[in-house]
Amino acid sequence: QVQLVESGGGLVRSGGSLTLSCVYSGLPFSGYDMAWYRQSAGKVRELVAVHETSGANYYADSVKGRFTVSSDDAKNTEYLQMDSLKSEDTAVYYCNTGTTYRGTFYGTDSWGQGTQVTVSS
Repeated sequence: QVQLVESGGGLVRSGGSLTLSCVYSGLPFSGYDMAWYRQSAGKVRELVAVHETSGANYYADSVKGRFTVSSDDAKNTEYLQMDSLKSEDTAVYYCNTGTTYRGTFYGTDSWGQGTQVTVSS
């Protein structure tokens, strides 16, 4: 069973930085793409970034140039480096595993508890 545990969220001022972590376990084999989503109050969950095994990473336009995905496979950990944070980045952030096919990420139904990021203006 896939398990995902997000951490690293917190309160930060506008323009600041945070690094989120996602520790994963239970993947049946290697080679999964890892994605980050976020959900703000009253809004649907949106895809923020995808760390593809192919190296063709995806970033939503709203975070492009500010967020960076990376991983440490030895630690089974995925990271989301967030710089130049804005108030509109305030949300609960989740990681997800899956695969990318023809530019579309297909995630699994396994979700962690998320980690809250709050950016004050």
